Amino acid sequence: MREDSMARLADVARKAGVSVATASRALVRPEMVAERTRQRVRDAAIELGFRYHPSAQALATGRSRLLALLVPDLTNPFYAPIIAGAQRAAEESGNDLLVVVTDESPERERQLIDRLRDRVDGFLAIAPRGAGSLFTSLDVPLVLVDRRVRGVPSVVVDTPGGLAELGAHLAELGHRRVAYLGGPRGSWADPRRLEGLQRGLAHEVVAFGPLPPTFEAGSDIVDELLASECTAAVAYNSALFLGLLYRLAQLGVQVPEALSVCCADNLAGLGLAVLEATALHVPAEDAGSSAVEMVLGAVEGRSPEPRHRSVPVQLVIGKTTAIPH
Repeated sequence: MREDSMARLADVARKAGVSVATASRALVRPEMVAERTRQRVRDAAIELGFRYHPSAQALATGRSRLLALLVPDLTNPFYAPIIAGAQRAAEESGNDLLVVVTDESPERERQLIDRLRDRVDGFLAIAPRGAGSLFTSLDVPLVLVDRRVRGVPSVVVDTPGGLAELGAHLAELGHRRVAYLGGPRGSWADPRRLEGLQRGLAHEVVAFGPLPPTFEAGSDIVDELLASECTAAVAYNSALFLGLLYRLAQLGVQVPEALSVCCADNLAGLGLAVLEATALHVPAEDAGSSAVEMVLGAVEGRSPEPRHRSVPVQLVIGKTTAIPH
């Protein structure tokens, strides 16, 4: 048992006139100790300059108060607000968050879970691709973020529902042939996004991809997009969308006069809010915080209700869509 000062737990117990076990409970599980005893232990700890180390707390409670968030990479801008929301919720509940990059490798995901399962209380996982069987076979508290796997609790952003609204908006403007810039290959969410757009538009959708979530991919697809004779384009990712806008400006293609463009998220950190683009407002931070709430419920033995939560999105109509000419 480690302490952060020269004083030991035994010293605190002796000064307070209690056993070491009672002193430990008073500092770590105060609800188990009478108020007068608890106060004597606290006063003794303050007087001696004693601070209880987290590792000792873990031994006493069986909890590390540490959660692990598995994330495919740190380059996709969609993940940053999820991480921020999860970290905020973890800290507000007295826990810490460990972010671990999996490189989208199922083998690495399994290795990391096996390595960390005895060090953390539970897992959150962003795993847009790969077999879901990895998560159904685990016996540790785990919540998936933005993906559903049968039998595994999850929090999913309702981007497909938002794209259905976006498709209806484009149809109302008069667009009859719309491009969807989608990807990457094997993504659980991508076919659902495409289906949502098709459902709302009720006209022809031309799918491009799979495309990585990068600025370069958005720029490189423009020539093929313009040759398709689509009057509007929807990018699944904001970095892709910015690359698209950049290349269109280079070519002198006027937005939205010559081509309406919109995006499945409006991550303000990438400038879409400044551009006043037509996009979906995606509260990704809410997805991260909700996932933490769910996994902590499982850690505490409470079955998450509901097991699958949906985070709504909002269509924001900006200046990048208009009636086709």
